[in-house]
Amino acid sequence: MLANQPDIELHVCSDGARALPLARELRPTVILQDLVMPEVDGFTLVRFFKADPSLTSIPIIVLSSKEDPRDKSRAFAIGASDYLVKIPDKIELIARVRAHSRSFLAQVERDDAYRSLAALKHELELKNAELSRLSTVDGLTGLANRRRFDEVLEQECRRARREGAPLALIMTDVDFFKKYNDTYGHQGGDECLRKVAAVLAQSARRPADLAARYGGEEFALVLPHTTLEGAGVVAETLRAGVAALGLLHAASSVASHVTLSLGVAVGEATEADLAPEDLLQRADSALYEAKRGGRDRFVIHAGGQSEASDAEVHDGASDNTRQ
Repeated sequence: MLANQPDIELHVCSDGARALPLARELRPTVILQDLVMPEVDGFTLVRFFKADPSLTSIPIIVLSSKEDPRDKSRAFAIGASDYLVKIPDKIELIARVRAHSRSFLAQVERDDAYRSLAALKHELELKNAELSRLSTVDGLTGLANRRRFDEVLEQECRRARREGAPLALIMTDVDFFKKYNDTYGHQGGDECLRKVAAVLAQSARRPADLAARYGGEEFALVLPHTTLEGAGVVAETLRAGVAALGLLHAASSVASHVTLSLGVAVGEATEADLAPEDLLQRADSALYEAKRGGRDRFVIHAGGQSEASDAEVHDGASDNTRQ
């Protein structure tokens, strides 16, 4: 019935024991199987086909010499797709083989399409994540950019108000950076900013800390759950870390190397109305005081009070004093 059909490629296996390896090799679109075979039980073979991951989705048409409802029920229960009583009508047999084959091939195409779609979706998600990351990163220094800084400062101010925890903000810029650019060129200036940024990145040690390029030669460090004392320690670490780089700055009026001026603002836990703009204004004010006081120093502004600390260089050694 099937051998002469031009659109059907028929393979015959008369040994039930060879059925599984042959099916794995041929990957048929339909398996037409008898229930009664020498040495192998037909129901058991159906179970073997369905238990094989490479064959489980292939439709199985069971052939039986008797129309027993119990056999039909058992065959469908273990995974058969159809049940025909021998000898079936030729037209009906060919129609069912073609129908099951088309259904299987359509399912294979759908599965392939879903897999391709899933792969494309995953690739798109990765690219979108990378684009999102790049949109929040400063291209020159690798630190967070101004957009990301604004987002994080807003979030941390809300968290600080909610948790009643202190929040510190350090604003800093490179002293006499315009003169540095004029002296060493813009490429030298870019390299200077990258090295200063690396010191800031090392200071943002906790997961919630954020080091950002605020703009130009100005940087920012957001420090949640950081007290007045802790912020001062971080500020001095930054100042000393950049000084330790020993980057030559012949045009500086402060030192022979690159230095930082820093303004530190600390929002206390008692400030229920703590807002980003308030913290920024305090940090900017403290940064201005640090510059006006001689640069290469930090000033802390907290709750209307300010405290300054400067570093004076004597014979290449750093002498830190609090004012």
